[in-house]
Amino acid sequence: MLSIFRIAFKALNRNKMRSALTMLGVIIGVGAVIAMIGIAQGAKASTEEAIKKLGTNSLIVFPGSVTRGGVRTGFGSTITLTADDAKAIEKECPAVALVSPGTRTTAQVVYNNQNWFTAINGVGPAYQEIRAWPLESGRFITSQDVDAMTKVAVVGKTVVENLFNGDDPIGQTIRIKKVPFTVIGVLSSKGQVMGQDQDDVILIPYTTAQSRIMGITYVNNISVSAISEQASSEAQAQITELLRKRHRLQPGQENDFSIRSQLETAAAAEESSRVMTMLLGSVASVSLIVGGIGIMNIMLVSVTERTREIGIRMAVGAQEKDILLQFLIEAFVLSLIGGIIGIGAGILSARLISYLAGWPTLISPSSIVISFVFAGLVGVFFGLYPAKKASRLDPIEALRYE
Repeated sequence: MLSIFRIAFKALNRNKMRSALTMLGVIIGVGAVIAMIGIAQGAKASTEEAIKKLGTNSLIVFPGSVTRGGVRTGFGSTITLTADDAKAIEKECPAVALVSPGTRTTAQVVYNNQNWFTAINGVGPAYQEIRAWPLESGRFITSQDVDAMTKVAVVGKTVVENLFNGDDPIGQTIRIKKVPFTVIGVLSSKGQVMGQDQDDVILIPYTTAQSRIMGITYVNNISVSAISEQASSEAQAQITELLRKRHRLQPGQENDFSIRSQLETAAAAEESSRVMTMLLGSVASVSLIVGGIGIMNIMLVSVTERTREIGIRMAVGAQEKDILLQFLIEAFVLSLIGGIIGIGAGILSARLISYLAGWPTLISPSSIVISFVFAGLVGVFFGLYPAKKASRLDPIEALRYE
């Protein structure tokens, strides 16, 4: 077997440039598979980390239903939730630990001669704990702020960077729709979740948002934290039963609210990542197959060029299986070397993409092993036909070949 490998290396070494160009297809294929899977897995890991930051035992109650009366209406399409619903959930649902009514709008915020357009979220005191969102400085909104409808604000890092121009935000006055608010706290950075900047936000008491900013009496959502991750489903059932009772919905009548759990969001994100990994891996695999076709082409040329050599080997006693094995190993060696170089190219490409585009990438050992094994199988598969053609040559006709 070692002598066959030695002969294969010698045969490939005779035409170095041709062998290198043939391997190029496999190198690109393996490199593309590793880089694409690395990007997809990096995106998956980043999304999972972001969802963990949201809290896996948290739920959000929205007014409206995804499907209402046969018509898809989406979350928040109706006005059915109030702050009293939130208080009832906190009081009557044993599986619920924390509750925060919420309102949401967007507005131009002004500080001195600077302005910034951002999200304005009205929240309760429990919001910080539900979202597991620590403060970088200052304090958070309290029950006294909510009850007294004080004009205080907690700002996100993106707002700080774009509005305060290096000033310490604590104690400064900002204007939201011409209403002055005192900044009492700065949130720590949360980063982006599914392309949305979590830090581009200002939090104010929900009662202040209702009366001073939006002029409404209802809430846009209710954030809830279950007593544990395992109790999320139980909390969801208790909230559903309570709200149906409070909203006087008859049996068979559709809910006028929707509950979304972070576990469901995590499951959906995981499924999307899995599909994206398969899609990117499949697309990249096409280039590996193209590389295999290149190997078959060159091996067929090699059989034609070495017909007389094959005839001599058969004349001195080489069997059909020996010729088959020789050419098959030559094709396998081409794929093997191309695969090794392709692994290095794939890792380098993934790191380059991560550096230039800022995308997270994750190169797993399994992706390296899978692409390397696939490259070897491509070499064997596409080298089989030329090897069979060489082994089935007539020795006399092969010796006559010029």
